Amino acid sequence: MTTPQKDKLSKDEILALRSKHFIPTALHYHKKPLELTKAKGEYVWDEEGKKYLDSIGGIVCISAGHNHPKVKAALMEMLENDDIQHSSTLYLNEAPVKLAKKLSEHLPKNLTRWHFTNSGSEANEAAFMAARQATGETMVVNLRHSYHGGTSATLANCGHYTWRFRSQPVTSVTSAMEPYCYRCPFNKTPDSCGFECAKNVETTIQTSTHGKIAAFIAEPVMGVGGFISPPKEYFQIVAKIVHQYGGKYISDEVQTGSGRCGGSLFLSSELDIAADMITTAKGMGNGAAIGGVVMTDEIAASLAGKSFFNTFGSDPYPTTQARITIEVIEEEKLIENARVVGEYLKDGLKQLMKSQKLIGDVRGRGLLLGIELVRDRTTKEYATEETARLMDLCRDKGLLVGKGGLKGNVLRIAPPLTLKKEQADFMLKVIDESLSEIAK
Repeated sequence: MTTPQKDKLSKDEILALRSKHFIPTALHYHKKPLELTKAKGEYVWDEEGKKYLDSIGGIVCISAGHNHPKVKAALMEMLENDDIQHSSTLYLNEAPVKLAKKLSEHLPKNLTRWHFTNSGSEANEAAFMAARQATGETMVVNLRHSYHGGTSATLANCGHYTWRFRSQPVTSVTSAMEPYCYRCPFNKTPDSCGFECAKNVETTIQTSTHGKIAAFIAEPVMGVGGFISPPKEYFQIVAKIVHQYGGKYISDEVQTGSGRCGGSLFLSSELDIAADMITTAKGMGNGAAIGGVVMTDEIAASLAGKSFFNTFGSDPYPTTQARITIEVIEEEKLIENARVVGEYLKDGLKQLMKSQKLIGDVRGRGLLLGIELVRDRTTKEYATEETARLMDLCRDKGLLVGKGGLKGNVLRIAPPLTLKKEQADFMLKVIDESLSEIAK
């Protein structure tokens, strides 16, 4: 148990100050809010010293584990050496270019030009801007149930009413049908699927635009949407359609990047997506506020002659933390671990379906897994209240999980890529016990 600080605020004081000084959209998990004060590896601790297995990593942000010793050592050395903390791109510094070089080792040869930001939201904003500049068009096609960030253009391309505001402009954006196999909008099954959802992208372009688009944006696994994981063929069909109508394909890998899906550093490579731009953030920085977009030379060239940069996006500390994080992922073979342990965990969750009737679907890739809860497997009625209850019960037993989906009925599991099989067993045990309590 940690020693309390003399000036430390109580949980009630924190809540009171949040209520007074934060805007009312400031969310928190759980009926009784949880205060976290310490973290190491796969675990976090609350203010009372209780230990939890962290299976959501904030919001899918922890990849190499909390406070990894190699990351800590690099940052501590920079502090001790009085390395410059902020310089912007107006001055030269080796940290951001080293990061760009490291990331590019994992990318197709046509994706070479980086722009670093503070977040995935800004990365997607930059991608929209670049696509519109490069094509001379303005229309962006997104997917229902998608989420790409909390800034103006990204929220305009959001497929969830709960995240949208009246002020969000919806001009120059349009939405195609979601590739949601469990709740297929075309009432198809895997046996009868003709990729109607992919073909709907062309129908959307033909009926909602003048026949040319600037871009199409999609997450290879739809994160906030509830870890919806379309088949590989979907993206290949859509990419051809997008390019046929003059658009740039933006692959939003803010949540699926950094090796989390267990096949490559970027899921786009594993799925053979012919992307013109890839955006990333979250796990790339292992908790640091950093994101980025990489694009082709052709798109980058279209930006020449304009003034555009990001004040903090290429700062030495976050770019160094991101580079060291990628090195850890490589050295410790965490992508392979995400695949092996992810498959083990996914198989275990599917086994739970035999006895736990609340589980309607288990899906995802690597260590990016979703459990959709339903009150009835035939009607697929959303089990929203049960999902919130499940999160609280898991917390009581020392396991932190997230949730997503349009109705908040999908349990989201995204632990550090260092997760071990015995920790996966603990997760299965806790989820099983908690679901049994709810069933009673």
